[in-house]
Amino acid sequence: MTSFPELGSPSSPWTNTATVWRALLALTVVFVMLATTGWTAVRGRGGAADPRRAALTAWLHGSVAGHPLPSPYADPGVLGRFFATLSGTDRTRLADRYPLVVGNLNGAPLSLRYRANRTALTQARTVEEHRTRDNGLTPAGRYEAKRRMHRFDSLLSHDRQILAFDPSGSGRAAEVLGDLERAERVSVVVPGVDTNVLTFEKSGRPYAAPVGMADALYTTERSIRPAARTAVIAWADYTSPAGVGVDAATGKLAAEGALRLRALVRGLPGGSSVSLFCHSYGSVVCGVAARDLDPRVTDIAVAGSPGMRARHVSDLHTSARIWAMRDADDWIGDVPHLEVGGLGHGADPVSSGFGARLLSAADADGHAGYFAPGTVSLANFARLGTGDTSGIRCSPSDTDCAAGTTVPR
Repeated sequence: MTSFPELGSPSSPWTNTATVWRALLALTVVFVMLATTGWTAVRGRGGAADPRRAALTAWLHGSVAGHPLPSPYADPGVLGRFFATLSGTDRTRLADRYPLVVGNLNGAPLSLRYRANRTALTQARTVEEHRTRDNGLTPAGRYEAKRRMHRFDSLLSHDRQILAFDPSGSGRAAEVLGDLERAERVSVVVPGVDTNVLTFEKSGRPYAAPVGMADALYTTERSIRPAARTAVIAWADYTSPAGVGVDAATGKLAAEGALRLRALVRGLPGGSSVSLFCHSYGSVVCGVAARDLDPRVTDIAVAGSPGMRARHVSDLHTSARIWAMRDADDWIGDVPHLEVGGLGHGADPVSSGFGARLLSAADADGHAGYFAPGTVSLANFARLGTGDTSGIRCSPSDTDCAAGTTVPR
């Protein structure tokens, strides 16, 4: 992550008192904007137990065929080789015994992860069903349990391919659309603030939630290149900031999310090319992750970005092409793009000095509309995801954004 001069240092632009006050005022504006634009707080679950931590503890003390189990934090390649040595029976036994571990292991066979996560979801649903009748909870607590139970019901339906699931706290999840095993091109949707298991999908405004974003992208990719072997991942497998507060204006959670995003990419099967589509705070995650991403990532596209923790694309130290877009009605444009003392996320990715390729966001309709079907913004994303850059529409301020792009088809 790019470092910036400290306040008061000889090279700092903040040595002038008036400039310092302007910067502090700008940061105040950041919090006011957050407070008035839908980044509302989502309450945690209080002292609820952490089932994944318990599962990890059991895994670390477990064994298979007389041998200890590998670290769940091992490199995806190590975990892949471990599962390759097991019989089908032993793999299934591990998935059924430790579903909250196996279902989240990058490097484990995809079919095994899907199976494990169905088991984990079924168990989590049972827990929430019991909580709906728990008179020891407040009415609000029982209502939350009912919402979570219905969310888990939804995730269990229609043979959905759940790639990651953790019910602890506000919850995390990831879902695959398409055949990830055989895909030649993989798109990963990285969402922003207030993403959790309850907001993973929405019946109202579906394209403002990770599942709806991914579904719209996958459908559009297939319409652009029907014969292409593509897959899309709705990736909400990191802890995002919850509402107004320091977390939304700093990079701490982005740094933690970046580690998880890098592990996801390293653990993807085959040799598929990967594109990241990063919305709002998700673009901070992608910016932090960029430095050490697997080189199979060919494109990083950000929309409605508060910054990528960098002054210029060169500070990202990645071979991937960087694309940026912002709708004219997106309130994020009014948030100061700066970083002072760790607050803020750096330069505006759609500014001319940042160096990103600027895409048109026509018809996006504000901060949450970039993945709405029929928009130019979504069509641009889909063309990047399929490698068909010939039809990309650039921003009026960067009419040759697609010049020189050659992506393997």
